[in-house]
Amino acid sequence: MTLFDLARLREELERANREIEQPGFWDDPEAAQKAMKEKKAMEDTIGGFETLEKALADTEELIELAEMEEAAGASDEELAETAKTIEKDFEEIKENLEAMRLRTLLTGKYDRCGAIVSIHAGTGGIDAMDWASMLFRMYTRWCEKKGYSVKIIDYQRDPEAGIKSATFIAEGENAYGYLKNEKGVHRLVRISPYNAAGKRQTSFAQLDVTPEIDDEIHVEIDPEDLRIDTYRSSGAGGQHVNKTDSAIRITHLPTNIVVTCQNERSQHQNKEVAMKILLAKLTELAEQEHKENLKELKGDYSMNTWGSQIRSYVFQPYTLVKDHRTGAETANVTAVMDGDLDYFINEKLKQKD
Repeated sequence: MTLFDLARLREELERANREIEQPGFWDDPEAAQKAMKEKKAMEDTIGGFETLEKALADTEELIELAEMEEAAGASDEELAETAKTIEKDFEEIKENLEAMRLRTLLTGKYDRCGAIVSIHAGTGGIDAMDWASMLFRMYTRWCEKKGYSVKIIDYQRDPEAGIKSATFIAEGENAYGYLKNEKGVHRLVRISPYNAAGKRQTSFAQLDVTPEIDDEIHVEIDPEDLRIDTYRSSGAGGQHVNKTDSAIRITHLPTNIVVTCQNERSQHQNKEVAMKILLAKLTELAEQEHKENLKELKGDYSMNTWGSQIRSYVFQPYTLVKDHRTGAETANVTAVMDGDLDYFINEKLKQKD
């Protein structure tokens, strides 16, 4: 089924509504919640189509009205104003239709899931840690604009400036599908505010994106493959921060993947969230490596094995953000840093066409 198979989508929604009305539907809460989530996704898609259809009908009526006005001898100013409105409405219809078309490209196994996003400062000293904090702001702003809730899991500040690393979960449908291609190295070029000589500085940060896998997926991890450390929380949180060793660091020894969590209220909760993130990372890795089970995963898959540079952000001597995979670029650095990322995300999705 594709997004544009509207008749079939309506049939499936009717079938889902009948299932929900059946006695015993809520006997299995997990299955019921999943069914309700799928039902809402279908309703949102159908609602989007109906909104587009109405907008198109309204625009057609406006065109007919303009033709009648012209025949009745309306002034050039009146006709120009109507034409301007028609053009604006038509551009909005095209944009919304393109957004719906792009959603048809989100066909991966976990594309509909939320996204676990981790940002790590790379080479570049203080500038790199400042750059990591700028990326954290950029991606959380993007999430807010898309209507995704942001749950901060870990936030490791640097004593001088910026952050060493941070992890958050973008909760909402298709968050992973949109963000998965943002994984990689992001490069910043600017006049360093931390360099007294005012020299141009190049800094790097790494973004990692993993799907927030449903709790219904159960994966077994050998406890002997884990090293679990506790330490004192250092990030923004609540009154509990810095009072107890509640933060958790879990290392999966066969792959050297490290997951940390410090923003929950107890050590138990931090461990639970960290294990969930570790399971997601290992499950995704097992599929990428075509392994039958996690025991087959060996080698260093930690964040130290940095991937290729995907995008450059130049602040000086000129302004430019350029994606090295698609060639997409813009000179409006300010808008991008404020979370205006759809252009780059969509251009990468289009490569799937």
